[in-house]
Amino acid sequence: MDRSDKQTPINTDSLHEKLPTPGARPASYMIEMRTFHRITFRGFSLVELLIVVAIITLLLAVALPHLMNMHSNAAETVVIREIQTIHQAQIQYYSQFGKYASTLAELGPPTSGAAGPAAANLIPASLASGEKDGYVFTMIATTGGFAIHANPRVFGSTGRRTFYSDENGIIHQNWGQEPATADSSEIGSK
Repeated sequence: MDRSDKQTPINTDSLHEKLPTPGARPASYMIEMRTFHRITFRGFSLVELLIVVAIITLLLAVALPHLMNMHSNAAETVVIREIQTIHQAQIQYYSQFGKYASTLAELGPPTSGAAGPAAANLIPASLASGEKDGYVFTMIATTGGFAIHANPRVFGSTGRRTFYSDENGIIHQNWGQEPATADSSEIGSK
């Protein structure tokens, strides 16, 4: 006889009872899951929200003055560029008419008709009006040429500096309310 004839069959029913069915979980696991879900969906406490608001307020308190300073610097850079535009327009006006313009209106566009000495159309109307970018621009004729002043409309609000330039093209600045003059410090000098 063969050995295979003497072996007893294995009862597979007892093995299936010991193995859990797929997807089945013990009751203790379900209780833990319900507790876990309650914790994850509870939201923020008032203290946590106050801490976040305090951190945001602190960041704004640190960053806002720097942003305002950058904004003022950018606005004043635009004003300096406008003074350079007026200076270049004066050079063109002088080459066309043999003299410097005595007012900004003479450099601006004509109200009607063609450009000429009364309105040479060398600068935009917004600058020829005398007010732009929060500054008041004035220009006067001098013995040797012209002088340009740019003063903030509201000192400290629309600008922190006053500016001056003349026919030599050097721009001077004053950090106070008094208008800058040829004796004021030059831009870029310390």
